[in-house]
Amino acid sequence: MYWSKTFIPTLKDAPQEAESESHKLLLRAGMIRMLMAGVYSYLPLGYRALMNIQDIIRQEMQASGAAEVLLPALQPLELWQRSGRDKDIGEVMIRFTDRKGRKICLGPTHEEVITDLVRQQVSSYKQLPVVLYQIQTKFRDELRPRFGLVRGCEFIMKDAYSFDRDEQGLDKNYQLIFAAYERIFKRCGLGVLSVEADSGVMGGSVSHEFMVPAQEGEDNVLFCAVCHKGFPAKENAALNCSKCKGKLEKVSTLEVGHIFKLGTKYSSVLGANFVDAQGKMQPIIMGCYGIGVSRLISAVVEQNHDANGIIWPMEVAPYKVIILPLDITEPKIMEQANNLHARLEGAGVTVLLDDRDERAGVKFKDADLLGINLQLVIGKQFLKDGTLELKERGKEEKNAVTAEGVLEKIRAALHG
Repeated sequence: MYWSKTFIPTLKDAPQEAESESHKLLLRAGMIRMLMAGVYSYLPLGYRALMNIQDIIRQEMQASGAAEVLLPALQPLELWQRSGRDKDIGEVMIRFTDRKGRKICLGPTHEEVITDLVRQQVSSYKQLPVVLYQIQTKFRDELRPRFGLVRGCEFIMKDAYSFDRDEQGLDKNYQLIFAAYERIFKRCGLGVLSVEADSGVMGGSVSHEFMVPAQEGEDNVLFCAVCHKGFPAKENAALNCSKCKGKLEKVSTLEVGHIFKLGTKYSSVLGANFVDAQGKMQPIIMGCYGIGVSRLISAVVEQNHDANGIIWPMEVAPYKVIILPLDITEPKIMEQANNLHARLEGAGVTVLLDDRDERAGVKFKDADLLGINLQLVIGKQFLKDGTLELKERGKEEKNAVTAEGVLEKIRAALHG
């Protein structure tokens, strides 16, 4: 992709509304723009990062045995009234009446909808287990949207649901998805703490939150540096880990995922039952598993940046390589830049060519700000001896490479 053919409106300074470091950098790097409080547009680079995160999630969810669906954002309020959660969620739910007089809400989550779907399709133990997931936009009338993508009124979420015949089946799926979450967050370049949590309005017996340590976090957890176990901050009174007796320290965090053993909370009230092997009617045993997809972008940036800008983890980066021709008026430099762009794309490497007529300093600063992993510089040295400069974002060393050997060097850098 050529810079001139995409849309990257970088900023020298962060807008006044920016709160956290990730919010500032995502705005400055031209990744997102605010439409109104809590509602954001994803610009080309931000959208590419978002799609890469979704690809990681899809791969790991499918590897855990889940099948993807897409459920409606418009939901009948009657379903929520049957579960009783219309009162629990209260004013956070965006509700309206359509012109036919139906009471509708914009889905803040999808437990009721997925339970009703499975209720209509599953009737026997032979059809269980079922594990379904989706990546979908949710809507919540947040009183105080904060930190850009972290707490918005419109956000993207991955929500999965398991349906089992017994507690043993639920335990198995819970552990499978727990492990999948650990792989997802690792691939996104995140260090994550898992913390036993309160199930809240979701209900159920057991839940775990996945928390990312961040300078500008919404929550605090107590963390044991010895066994890496996390505890809710409401246990401040505790000085030592209950598991290994190591000293606990308070850590500011962002929640990026939450999983729940729901049991029969929804199936029993919505009539999602099955006939067991003995011919008896039983409520389906459920689990629920969420990841804040859009807030993952902020979490990644919170943990992966320096004073110059973003440092994307390899699998999340919108492009793997940025080509920086430092003088676009020099035909030999641009010929080499175009050739390298074509070669990299042909080899399946995503690449951005900065073909702007800008000073070298501007190009270097923007390249650091965007956080693309590998910077390939074509400058005066190329005119002298045919060598290019290859630099990895976040590292000081610069490597001289030839045009003939650059593809091999890039492949080696991309694969660690």
